[in-house]
This record gives sequence, structure tokens and C-alpha cells, in this order.
Amino acid sequence: MTIHRESKGTILVSTIFLIILNSAVAYFFEENEILRKIVIAFSVVFALIILQFFRVPVRTTVKNPKHIIAPADGKVVVIEEVVETEYFKEPRRQVSIFMSPINVHINFNPISGIVSYFKYHPGKYLVAWHPKSSTDNERTTVVVKHNNGTEVLFRQIAGALARRICWYVKEGQAVEQGTEFGFIKFGSRIDIYLPLDAKILVNLDDRPVGGETVIAELA
Repeated sequence: MTIHRESKGTILVSTIFLIILNSAVAYFFEENEILRKIVIAFSVVFALIILQFFRVPVRTTVKNPKHIIAPADGKVVVIEEVVETEYFKEPRRQVSIFMSPINVHINFNPISGIVSYFKYHPGKYLVAWHPKSSTDNERTTVVVKHNNGTEVLFRQIAGALARRICWYVKEGQAVEQGTEFGFIKFGSRIDIYLPLDAKILVNLDDRPVGGETVIAELA
């Protein structure tokens, strides 16, 4: 299993914590074998949870200029027409994917093109499914312009547990569909804003696979 590069700090801190915890229990509760076994079992489970969270899956993207690929693993929690107020300032079709702590949290480029807009917004840490999380939480906004002129906006949104958003794109950069553009730690959400004539191919509560599932098709 390959581990993501964003795991280094978290794994180091977690390892130090578990070493201190087990050492303290062994020292202060030397005769309590049951407690020591419970702490060891907890440590193993905790370490496995951290490792699975940062795992890097093998994904195969079938590239298609008309397809919008899921930018993340998770659950579809919003499909609606809204007015996007930051960049387009006009109606768009919004699809939102919620990532729980057990999902892979790598973020994938939904289309190929040039990054025409990027902005990082500091903010709150409301739960990711809160209606105001799209505008009030810490987030990034990325707009990619396809070769045919179509622009797609996607937004990384931090949740109550996600306290670090990572991104690897900047304005003017060429990106390729299905490649990695960012990472969000420990529970979060991604909103995608599509043209009104885009055909949505997922339903609420669907669980798309980041980098593989086609969530929409451009006209």
C-alpha cells in the first residue's frame, strides 16, 4: 500500500503519541496486564485508521473531453441549480460530494484544461454538510477552462475535523483530467459547479469513485 506524501507530519505525531501512551501505561500500570493489552489493541487500530486514511489508491481515468470525472470519493449530498456568487455570478448546476473520514481524501481534476482562476479563503469549520459551509468555511476555489472554452468550478471545503486543505495548482497551469490537484485531511466536501445544460449522471446518495466515476456530461 502506498501512503500519501501529506501523511508525514500526521504519522510522526501519531507515532510519538502512541509510544508515549504505551510507555506511560507500561510504567504506571505495570501489573495491569488487561489494561496494557487494551491500550496495545487501541494503538494498532488507531495506526491502521491513520494509514488507511492516507492510502493512495490505483485509479484509472478514461479521459473524455465531454465527461466530468468525480473529483473525490464520497457521497453525493447536493444536486441543485444555484447562483454561483464568487466567479460566474450566474446560475450553475451544483453537485456536492461529502468525504467522510474513512474515504480516500485525494482530490482529482474533473476535466483537462488551464486553471483560469484560483483563490484560497480562510474561514470557519462548520460541519461539511451545513448549507453555509460552501461560503463560510475554509476553502479553495479552482476554475479550469477546457479547450472548448467551457469553464468548470470546483471548491475544496474544510469540515469540522478537516483543518488543513492542500492544493497543487495555480492560475495559468495546465491540468489533466484524473490527475491529483489537492488533498483535504479528515472529513470534508467538494462542490462542482457545471453549466446548466450539463447532463448530471449521478443521483443523491450515490457514492462516486474519485478519478473514475463520470458524474456529468457536457453538452
